[in-house]
Amino acid sequence: MAEAAPTARDALEALERHFGYASFRPGQSEVISAVLEGRDVLAVMPTGAGKSVCYQIPAVLLGGLTLVISPLISLMGDQVRALKEAGIRGSYLNSSLTPRQQDIVVQRALDGWYDVMYVAPERLRDARFRSFAAAAQVPLVAVDEAHCVSQWGQDFRPAYRDIAEFVDALPVRPVVAALTATATSKVRDDIVSLIGLRDPVVQVNGFDRPNLALFSYELTPKRREQFIVAYALRHAGQSGIVYATTRKGVDALAGRLCDAGVSAVAYHAGMDNDARLEAQRRFVVDDAQVMVATNAFGMGIDKSDVRYVMNAGLPLSVEEYYQEAGRAGRDGEPAECFLLWSRGDIRTCHFLIDNTEFAPDVPGSERRRLIDNRERLLGEMIGYAMSDSCLHRRILRYFGQDLSEVPESCDACSVCTDASPEAYLRRAGTPRATGRAHREIPASREGLGTSSDDDDELFQRLRALRKELADDGSVPPYVIFSDATLRGMVRRRPKNGDELLQVSGVGAVKLRRYGDAFLEEINRA
Repeated sequence: MAEAAPTARDALEALERHFGYASFRPGQSEVISAVLEGRDVLAVMPTGAGKSVCYQIPAVLLGGLTLVISPLISLMGDQVRALKEAGIRGSYLNSSLTPRQQDIVVQRALDGWYDVMYVAPERLRDARFRSFAAAAQVPLVAVDEAHCVSQWGQDFRPAYRDIAEFVDALPVRPVVAALTATATSKVRDDIVSLIGLRDPVVQVNGFDRPNLALFSYELTPKRREQFIVAYALRHAGQSGIVYATTRKGVDALAGRLCDAGVSAVAYHAGMDNDARLEAQRRFVVDDAQVMVATNAFGMGIDKSDVRYVMNAGLPLSVEEYYQEAGRAGRDGEPAECFLLWSRGDIRTCHFLIDNTEFAPDVPGSERRRLIDNRERLLGEMIGYAMSDSCLHRRILRYFGQDLSEVPESCDACSVCTDASPEAYLRRAGTPRATGRAHREIPASREGLGTSSDDDDELFQRLRALRKELADDGSVPPYVIFSDATLRGMVRRRPKNGDELLQVSGVGAVKLRRYGDAFLEEINRA
C-alpha cells in the first residue's frame, strides 16, 4: 500500500522539532501545504519572512533529494551548516569543490545521504549533473531568488532561463516552488512563464515589516558620513550594514569607520574573491560590527541579528531598496533603516542607467524599453526618498497592498514621527520600534525596551556564550540561536530542558546540542 502523503500536522511537528517554533509565519503554511499536495508555487515574501523554511520542511517530509537552485555560491556552505544545526541533511555542489569532492557528494546523494542539495543555475547545463538528477529521486525543485529569471528584475541571471527545460527533462516532473523577496506584477508573470510553473498557487505576503523603523534624510555627503560614523559608534556591539553606490564610496566609508574605532569591513566586486569571502565571514561570525558594501553584497544573507541598515545614496528602485533595508531585523526584533541621500545621488543614478550593460543579443528597441523602465523605477525611488507621507504606507502602496486597514500614521518612520537626524543620534542602545510597530510585534519577539540592568547583563552573557560555541563549531552565531531566542531565554529564565523548550526558537535538536550550556549560564549566580 502506498505511503500516506505528509500532512499539515506533520509539517508543524517538523517545524517544532527542527527549528523550535510552535507555529508558522504568515504565508509559510500555505506554501508548504501546496507543495505537499503536489502543486507548483510562486511565493513572494519580504526579506525575513522565512522563505527557506518553505522548502526545507517539505524536503524533510517528502524524502528523496530536494534541489535548491540558488545564485549564491559563496553562501552555500553557510546554508548547509545551518541545515545541519537544525538536524536536516544538506549538501551543495559548486565550483568551490574539487572534482573528487563533487564525485563524492554526487555518490552520497544517490545513496540517500541528503535531504537537500544547493546548486547554482549554471550547473543545470552540465550533462553529468543532468544524468545525476535523472537518476536521483527529486520530489521538489526550489528556485530561490526567482526574480533573477526576469530582465525586469534587478538581479537578472541568464542561466535561470534554463530551469524550465531542466525540470521538464527529468524522468518524473517534480513540484516546482519559486521564491523571491520582492517582485512587481510584471516580474511575477515572468517567473511563472519563464520557469514554467504549472497552474501555480501564488502566495503574496503583505510587505509590512512592523519591527522596522524607516527614515529618509537628505544630507550632504560630508554630513552623511558624519551621521554614519556617529551612529555606528553609539550602537557599538550591534551588527549593521551600510550600502554605498560606488566601490570608491565603499572603501572610503569603511576606512572612515575603522579610523573612528568601528570594526568595519568592505565588500564590492572590485575586490578579489578571497578578500570578499573573508569580509563576509568576519561580518557573519560577528568578528566585524559593520559591513560596508555595494549592492553586490547581501542577497541570501541569513544573518538574523542585523540591527540597522543604512543606504548612503539612492538605490535604483524601491525593490532594491526594500530588499536591502529588509536585511535588518530578520529575527523580528526592532531594527532601523536609514535612506541617506543627496541631490548628487540622483545624477549618479541617471548616469548608471544610461550606461547599463546589455547582453549582445538584446535588440536596440528592447534596450530602450528596459532603460525607460529603469528610469520609471528610479522615479518611484526618488518619490519615496522625498515623500511627505508615511514611508510604510508608501512601500505598501508600491507593492500593491490594500491600504484600507492601514493607519495614515505608522509612528515608526521619519515622516510620521517628524524625527530629525540629530534626534536619533542623541539616542543610543538597542533600536526600539515605536507606536504601531511596537504594538504589532508579538510578545515573544519584543525587544528589551523596558529591560532591567540584570536583563541586559544576562543577554550579553548569552551572546558571548553563543559566540564561543559558534567559533568552536565553525558556524555563524545566529545559526545557533537568534537574538530573539536569547531574549526569550532572558524573559523566561528557564530552569530545565522542558522549560527551555518553551522558548521560541529552541527545538529538540538544538536542546540536545546546546541546552546544558545555556541553562548553566542562565542559572549561574
